Amino acid sequence: MKQEANKRLTWKETILSTRGPSNLRDSVILFIKGLFMGAANIIPGVSGGTIALITGIYQDLLFAIKSVNMDTLKHLKKFELKAALSTIHIKFLFVLLLGVAVAILSLAHVMNYVFRNYSVITWSFFFGLILASIVVMGIRTKNWIGTAGIAFILGTVFAYIFVALIPVSTPETWWFLLFAGAVAICTMILPGLSGAFLLLILGKYEYITNALKNPFILDNFIIICIFGVGCLVGIIAFSRILSYMLKRSENATMAMLTGIMCGSLRKVWPWKEVLETKIIRGKEYILSEVNILPSQISTELIVAVAFALFGFILVIVLEKSAGDK
Repeated sequence: MKQEANKRLTWKETILSTRGPSNLRDSVILFIKGLFMGAANIIPGVSGGTIALITGIYQDLLFAIKSVNMDTLKHLKKFELKAALSTIHIKFLFVLLLGVAVAILSLAHVMNYVFRNYSVITWSFFFGLILASIVVMGIRTKNWIGTAGIAFILGTVFAYIFVALIPVSTPETWWFLLFAGAVAICTMILPGLSGAFLLLILGKYEYITNALKNPFILDNFIIICIFGVGCLVGIIAFSRILSYMLKRSENATMAMLTGIMCGSLRKVWPWKEVLETKIIRGKEYILSEVNILPSQISTELIVAVAFALFGFILVIVLEKSAGDK
């Protein structure tokens, strides 16, 4: 009966019947959240998953990705495109990913300029954002004794070690490209970890970006397709794992995610000393660095602290506003 009903619906009616924002106002808000996620994806060391947590759409994102399931594949196999579309949270994903895409395309040069010229102040702002998010998530976690406390410690230690890893040389075989795509895309829904940084660690950042530079060359197109399949499989599988963990033990899972954000503060700390760099396609990328304390009180230090406080207060105010509503 449902399949017959889907056949009678127009494409517009099919899309509007899926889960997602129900009016223009909600669509604009979700689009703006997508903009923030997209901006985060072009910031080294900051994850789109962190922004999803901060803006309160984390679980909605997981469920939307999880909506691509076996029913979807069965309909696609039979070329029942409208029926396949009806199984996906297409309104939510379209609006959110549109915001992500617009941000990446429009803000890349802006963010590169800001980080290049005002790196300490910019990192300070994001440090304040994430620190406040840790406080908010900590308050939401109901009981820190037992499983939640252990999960928090494990998440913190994992992220703290991960963000300090140095890239290694890895094979260029198809199976490793699948693996790299599957692992790297998980950072989209895992707060605190950067996908680009993970590709550097796996030794595939230069390899993938070179392929993207000339995507219509046959060899590069094959590389992109294999990597893309890995991304698709990885995000669908990992979203189900996280959804299961949230359903089974939401408190411990949120504590673990809070720990990951806490450990990632090592990467976001504004004052650093570079130990090792690498030139990739004419650009210098940092492979290893160590956090340091500011050497003296200066105007930059005062401004950086002010921006960190602004970021911290901004998240607290947004959280209080959402709670009041």
